[in-house]
Amino acid sequence: MKRIVTVQDVSAVGKCSLTVALPIISAMGTECAVIPTAVLSTHTAFRGFTFCDLTDQIKPICDHWAAQGITFDAIYTGYLGSFEQLELVSELIDRFGGKDCMTVIDPVMADNGALYAGFTPEFAAAMAKLCGKADVIVPNLTEACYMLDMPYPEGGVCPPEMAEEIVRRLSKLGARYSVLTGMSSEAGRLGILAYDSVSGEMYRYESEHLPVSFHGTGDIFSSALVGGLMNGIGLFSALDVAVDYTVQCIRVTMNDPDHNWYGVNFEAATADLLRLLEEKRADPTPKGELRAMLP
Repeated sequence: MKRIVTVQDVSAVGKCSLTVALPIISAMGTECAVIPTAVLSTHTAFRGFTFCDLTDQIKPICDHWAAQGITFDAIYTGYLGSFEQLELVSELIDRFGGKDCMTVIDPVMADNGALYAGFTPEFAAAMAKLCGKADVIVPNLTEACYMLDMPYPEGGVCPPEMAEEIVRRLSKLGARYSVLTGMSSEAGRLGILAYDSVSGEMYRYESEHLPVSFHGTGDIFSSALVGGLMNGIGLFSALDVAVDYTVQCIRVTMNDPDHNWYGVNFEAATADLLRLLEEKRADPTPKGELRAMLP
C-alpha cells in the first residue's frame, strides 16, 4: 500500500483541511499519515473559533519518523500559516522527498483576487519558492497571480490564452506540472488547465459549473487528485477524477435540503469517488482537451 503524508491544519468541525484529506485519501486505498500544523475548533468562517498552533511539533515528528526509517510515496501540503511553517515543510521535503516520492503543493492562501487574512505579498513570494520543490502545484487564479507578481484580471475573468501563459510562467517556479484550478472556457463550465513543462503538453478539463459556493471544495479536489496519483492513473486522468468528484460532492449537497452551511457532503459521494477511480483504471485516457505545446 502506498503511504503519503499530508501537512495542514485540523478544523475539528468544518469539513476542510485534514478532516477532508484523511478520509478521502484513505478511501482511495492509500495510507495517509498526517502532520497537523494547528488545531481549530471550527474553520474560520465560524465566529469565535479556538486556535492552537502546533508549529513546534513539526520537527520532532519528522525527527521521530526519520529515526524509525519511515518513508513516503508522496508529500501533500495544504494550508500553511506562517513563514516558519513554510521553512519546516521545505526541510521535510528535503528529508523525505526525492525521486521515489512525489510532492504535491496546494498553495492555499488567497481567492477571489485577495489574500486571506494574515498573508502578505512577501508570504506569496515565499510560497512560490516552496512550490519550486514540488512535482505538482495546484493554485487557483488568485494564488497564481500573487506568486507570479502579476495583476489579477479584472472581474476574475481569465481568457484561455492568458491561462495558458500563466501555467507556463508557473512552471518556471520549478514544478514539472502546474495546474490552474477554477478555470472556465465557456459559460456554465468550470475545471482546470494543466501544463507539463517537460513534454510541453497542455491539458484542459471542465465539468458543470454549479451556481453555489461551499467551503472546503479546494481541499476535496486536491485530496482526490493525490489519491488518484497514488493509484497510478497519471496526472491528467487523476485531474478528471478530482474535478468530477468535487462536482458530485457539490451536487449531492445541493440535493440535500438539510445540508450544513459550512461544508459539502463529501462523505455521501464516496461511492461515486470509487466508481470514478475504477472507471479511470479501466480506461485511463484523459477525457478533456490534450494538445502538444511548445515549452
